Amino acid sequence: MPDVSGSSDEEDEGLFSLDPEADGEARITGVVKGKHIVTPGELVTSDSTWMRGHGTYSVGTSTYSSVAGTITRVNKLLSVTPLRGRYVPEVGDHVIGRIIDVGTRSWHVDIGAKQAAVLMLGSVNLPGGVQRRKSESDELQMRVFLKEGDLLNAEVQAVFTDGAASLHTRSLSYGKLRNGYFFSIPSSLIIRSKIHTIELPGGVDLVMGVNGYLWLRKHTQQLGEQGVSITRLAEEAGWEIYSDENEYIAPSIRETIARYANAIKALEYGEVGVSEARVIAAYEASKEYKGVGDMVENDAKRRIAQQALVFIQ
Repeated sequence: MPDVSGSSDEEDEGLFSLDPEADGEARITGVVKGKHIVTPGELVTSDSTWMRGHGTYSVGTSTYSSVAGTITRVNKLLSVTPLRGRYVPEVGDHVIGRIIDVGTRSWHVDIGAKQAAVLMLGSVNLPGGVQRRKSESDELQMRVFLKEGDLLNAEVQAVFTDGAASLHTRSLSYGKLRNGYFFSIPSSLIIRSKIHTIELPGGVDLVMGVNGYLWLRKHTQQLGEQGVSITRLAEEAGWEIYSDENEYIAPSIRETIARYANAIKALEYGEVGVSEARVIAAYEASKEYKGVGDMVENDAKRRIAQQALVFIQ
């Protein structure tokens, strides 16, 4: 607990300089001492006009950071976004999850958040039609569709008041994941973009979840790429969309997948945000190492991360 008695004049002014003449109200115009990152217990502001948000706590009229992170402001609300921590779901996020439990008309999914997400039976595409009613026989076959340990990518449909997320897979882009390799990095390193399923050079696809879960797989044509309309999904998407059988993956593709995985882990080691351009740049930088196993050394990771940043400049 910081000692707020006898604080200096600099502390009394808070960490923000305020401009009361901007649009007739106080606005943040800069950060005192140039600080953009605060540590636990560090003063954020002593001005009582600011509201306390996530990642902060108050002592008297002063607000302090409870986590190590960056200060963000929404109107009069100050919060601190942690540099590391569990994923916080938001509506519209593309996530990857693992089935951890099969309940009544729903699956519980681990998405790396504080609580397991929920995927309702009515929020998935089932063989026989997109809009058909889910029957009791569907409930009895839920483990045939998705069982414990299965991986899938989905979209956050809603976030409940307790922070838990509700998912859906009612799209050609979502569903059960096969033919690939799963690993995770901190969600804070994922750079958000409009497209999170990326076709990479070398015949590999990257499914990048906002929650930090990633899936590298052999490239396969999706129904949308074959010119199949959504109205024909009932004809084209049968039981095979829930099949556990993987396709044959050639050794060259396996090596490419392993190289991409190690390239992304090199970006993680260098604390570099992960995006499509940076993944490709790290992959190209990794080619100076003949063997994929040579990329796991810390010096190699550091060099790959540095070169990836140079390539995209």
